[in-house]
Amino acid sequence: MILSAAAAAHNPIHWADLGLRNGIDLGFFTLRYYSLAYLAGILLGYWHLTRMIKAPGAPLAQRHADDLFFYCTLGIILGGRLGYATFYTGGDTGIPSLWSHPGELLSLWNGGMSFHGGLIGVILAIAWVSWRGGLSFLRVADYISVCVPFGMLFGRLANFVNGELWGRVADPSLPWAMIFPDGGPLPRHPSQLYEAALEGLALIIVMLLLFWKTRARFRPGLLVGVFTTGIALARFFVEFFREPDAQLQDFAMRTGLSMGQWLTIPLMILGLAIVARALSKPPLATGRPVPA
Repeated sequence: MILSAAAAAHNPIHWADLGLRNGIDLGFFTLRYYSLAYLAGILLGYWHLTRMIKAPGAPLAQRHADDLFFYCTLGIILGGRLGYATFYTGGDTGIPSLWSHPGELLSLWNGGMSFHGGLIGVILAIAWVSWRGGLSFLRVADYISVCVPFGMLFGRLANFVNGELWGRVADPSLPWAMIFPDGGPLPRHPSQLYEAALEGLALIIVMLLLFWKTRARFRPGLLVGVFTTGIALARFFVEFFREPDAQLQDFAMRTGLSMGQWLTIPLMILGLAIVARALSKPPLATGRPVPA
C-alpha cells in the first residue's frame, strides 16, 4: 500500500508513453527491431573484423572472414531459433514448437531467439571454419570475441524497445524507474538498458582498447578470456535487477541467487582460467601470416 502510494507520488516513467514500437509495419508483415538488431550486430561485427585482420598478426585472411560471416550468421539464426523453440515454447503440452512446426524456424518475427543457442551456433561456426582452413581455433575466437559485444548492445536495446524482459520492482524514488505494459502497476528497473550498458557498451570499450591499444591479440586466448569473464560478471550483476522467470522465482528465494547467476559462475571461472593460461605463456612475436 505504502509502495503504491509512493510510486504514484513520484510519477514514474511509463514505457507506453515513450512512443516505442516493436517493429516497422510494412503492410504485409512487421519487420521486428529484434531481427534488425541481430542484422546490425552481424554487419557491424563483420565490418570490424575486416579491419582487424588488416592489422599485424592476424590469424586469418579475408576469405576466412567471409566464411565466418556466413557460418556465424547461420549459427546465430539456427542456434538461436533452435534454442528458443526447444526450451521456451510448448506451453502446457511440453512439446517444443520446433518439432511440430519446423517451418517457423526462419520466421524471426514470430517468437524469439535464445542467447545460449546462438552462442553454441557461433562456437560451432568458428570451429568449422578454423578446422577447414587450418586455423587456430583459439586465435580466431579471440578476434570474434571483440566483435560480439556489438550484437549484445543492439539486442538488449531491442529488448527495451519491445518492452520485454523488464526488471524487478524498483524503489519509487529511482528517477528512471519505469512502468512496463505487462509488468504490473509498480515501477521497475529497465534492466534491458543495464544489460545494454554492461554487456554491450562497456565490453565494446574494453575489447576495442585491448585489441587496438595493447598487444593482447598476440597472447592466444586473452581476448576471449576477458570477454567470457566480462560478460559473466556483467550478467551476474544485472541479475540482481532482472525479474526472475516465473518458474524460477522459488529457486532464487531458496538459494539466494537467480538461476542466471548460478550459471554465470562457471563462466567466470572458465574465463579467468583462460586469461591466466594466456598470461602464463610468452606472447607471439608477430603471428604467423595467413595466405590471402
